[in-house]
Amino acid sequence: MLRLEDGGVYLINGEKIIPDKDNAGAKVAEAAGRQADKEEAIKNTIAYGILKEHNTSDNMDKLKIRFDKLTSHDITFVGIIQTARASGLEKFPMPYVLTNCHNSLCAVGGTINEDDHMFGLTCAKKYGGVYVPPHQAVIHQFAREMLAGCGKMILGSDSHTRYGALGTMAVGEGGPELVKQLLLRTYDIDRPGVVAVYLTGAPNPGVGPQDVALAIIGAVFKNGYVKNKVMEFVGPGVSSLSADFRIGVDVMTTETTCLSSIWRTDEQIEEFYEIHGRKEEYKELNPGDVAYYDGLIEIDLSMVKPMIAMPFHPSNTYTIDELNANLLDILDDVEKKALVSLDGQVEYTLKNKVRDGKLYVDQGIIAGCAGGGFENICAAADILDGASIGSDEFTLSVYPASMPVYMELIRNGCAAKIMETGAVLKTAFCGPCFGAGDTPANNAFSIRHSTRNFPNREGSKLQNGQISSVALMDARSIAATAANKGYLTGADRFIEEGTLKKYKYHFDKTIYENRVFDSKGVADPDVEIKFGPNIKDWPKMSALPENLVLRCVSEIHDPVTTTDELIPSGETSSFRSNPLGLAEFTLSRKDPNYVGLAKEIKKAEDARISGGHPCEANGDIKGVMGNIKKKFPDASKDNTGFGSTIFAVKPGDGSAREQAASCQKVLGGWANIANEYATKRYRSNLINWGMLPFLIKEGELPFKNKDYLFFPGIRSAVEDKAEEIKGYVVGDELKEFTVKLGDLTDDEREIILKGCLINYYADNR
Repeated sequence: MLRLEDGGVYLINGEKIIPDKDNAGAKVAEAAGRQADKEEAIKNTIAYGILKEHNTSDNMDKLKIRFDKLTSHDITFVGIIQTARASGLEKFPMPYVLTNCHNSLCAVGGTINEDDHMFGLTCAKKYGGVYVPPHQAVIHQFAREMLAGCGKMILGSDSHTRYGALGTMAVGEGGPELVKQLLLRTYDIDRPGVVAVYLTGAPNPGVGPQDVALAIIGAVFKNGYVKNKVMEFVGPGVSSLSADFRIGVDVMTTETTCLSSIWRTDEQIEEFYEIHGRKEEYKELNPGDVAYYDGLIEIDLSMVKPMIAMPFHPSNTYTIDELNANLLDILDDVEKKALVSLDGQVEYTLKNKVRDGKLYVDQGIIAGCAGGGFENICAAADILDGASIGSDEFTLSVYPASMPVYMELIRNGCAAKIMETGAVLKTAFCGPCFGAGDTPANNAFSIRHSTRNFPNREGSKLQNGQISSVALMDARSIAATAANKGYLTGADRFIEEGTLKKYKYHFDKTIYENRVFDSKGVADPDVEIKFGPNIKDWPKMSALPENLVLRCVSEIHDPVTTTDELIPSGETSSFRSNPLGLAEFTLSRKDPNYVGLAKEIKKAEDARISGGHPCEANGDIKGVMGNIKKKFPDASKDNTGFGSTIFAVKPGDGSAREQAASCQKVLGGWANIANEYATKRYRSNLINWGMLPFLIKEGELPFKNKDYLFFPGIRSAVEDKAEEIKGYVVGDELKEFTVKLGDLTDDEREIILKGCLINYYADNR
């Protein structure tokens, strides 16, 4: 079904694969009719060509990218615009779309969600942007329908910013990277590697895009095969997939930890643009005659089976047949994983869901940027046609990804088919993906065609003893399970010949014309921004001092720590516009003691900054500084800052939310210490908030939680680009250890030295 190549490959004429191994040059020359040149072949990927067109530097190894368009949603755009305003924003210099699909339910925290929306609308008017009101479209569907273009690049403040199937290289990053674009700066990265995803064959009936995506994620997440690389989808199998199918696979590439994605384009993508009234945005994209890739994922689509990603990660994958055949063994393995993911805070089992040897499911959800596409819902409607979901615990909710999709489902009768079963059809909303909607009952099990199944993504609260869990599946198998009254069923076991019909999609943008505010790029500086009482400015942040005393205030040894664990999603989303209010939730699901410990050491720094004495603000400091002065007598409150750090093995998987870093910062965080960072975007968020992304070798952890650490000359080390940095565990004697910062650009070093991106721009206006 799926094979990973050990090493790079040449792709000849888009079809023939030649591994970069013994005698590869001769084989390439024979197949291509000319001598192989790896350096030239590297330039023949689709990704390289698009990156080159958007690179503003004269060095293709050190990219400085300017994007064509930006997009954000209502959990992120307030903070981004507030940061940009504090840094000198006068006008959006490129199309910037503000969608409202996360905090759409204006029912939590009083007026604050709708206040954020009004902030967004007035900013779109003042600075010349586009505002998409709640329930009209999820962020990525609107981008597909109205923004994408072949050969273009889009930057979004949501991790699932992926439009590669439409020929658009899109990147999901933390908000500060969008701020840089708004301030006419660049996205600076080393040129990423490119991995070919070579498709052959065609999917069988009942197999959908989520099945293909989960098969890929299961094969490449744990080994980091595509981490921070671009996935380029090529091969004859691409043409067997509709545009909607490709989109459904593409959006899930985020869960592989790749940087971005791109697909070759053909007449089906041309038709997509024509249907959406934007045919001028299409152009054919193909790799060159001889293209070189840093790796290869080869997939025979005809061999893909209906898949399921069991709790608590999209990479915890099985075929549904495999799960049903080995049910108790796999459920036992899920329980063992739960002990790690949930820290044993609650009792967790799915074995009580087994009835007569079959797994019973409590809830089904088809939603959002992954599940809410037209073809997914039409296929679900055909499978459900004439069925009933029953009157027991099982429920089914379906969220079309945009109002134009919803209208077409009404017009072609699929909406009625779904609702007749007892299922509920709802408006465009991302809530089920991040824990702000359709929370199941305690101990319930939900199957979802959405993007993630991390702990608490379904809305449960471990701290309150509440637990439910999510498995990811394709809409087709969710519909088959629903038609089977909640008993887990793969769609391939349910579909008969002729079950799935062909539906022609007709895009009607009338509702957007009637409801979406589009400035057409014209700013109106006279518009007054509406600020709700929850919208707060960022607190002032100081520059990096010469020395640092850091207290480790959380120690996490899970193999991977998600951004959801660093700052919970769901119920906290209403506070995203209030940095100090949101910070109270930092690590609340993973380490409830974190906030209190961070605040204690922050008292010392607050006292120092205000001219007071740190020792009086925090009783530990006198003894800590006394021990430090034995070896470093010049250390004093005049040259030494105080703050917190955390240790995590591999932090930052998942969301692009900058708040995973900024919440630590506003609580006095100066650093993270990790064996590695799960994603580039989380590490970038740390840097943009002035936090040191320390690296320490696996197995070399000389300190423990609540220990004090001293980093002498840390400012000079950053300025001097030191390869290694000495730190000390503070006790009666100082115990030395070593950390590294990894590669940093000159601008990134300057941001850290200034204390955060806001300070950097304030000093460089």
